[in-house]
Amino acid sequence: MPKMTFVLRDGARKEVDAPLGLSVLEIAHRNHVEIEGACEGSLACSTCHVVVEAVWFEKLAPAGDDEEDMLDLAFGLTHTSRLGCQIRMTEALDGLVVKLPAATRNMMVDK
Repeated sequence: MPKMTFVLRDGARKEVDAPLGLSVLEIAHRNHVEIEGACEGSLACSTCHVVVEAVWFEKLAPAGDDEEDMLDLAFGLTHTSRLGCQIRMTEALDGLVVKLPAATRNMMVDK
């Protein structure tokens, strides 16, 4: 079973099983990692924003225009930021490491 590691907001690392075909968001939810995913992976928010370790970022398929648009709304955006709902586990990503940003911005909440 492939593995991946979440670097939590407090700096702790949590290594988990990462079944092939699941998104980073789905893997986080299965393992009680605090990623919101307000739109449930429908690419309508940026609450599943993660920062991918540089060595892994180059192994990902490029972000599409819709993902880029949502990332523009993310808090703490970096050059290796991606949406967890758009990263699907493959054999090539076995060992993937992503960091949770310090905060998220939920634009879907009624104010």
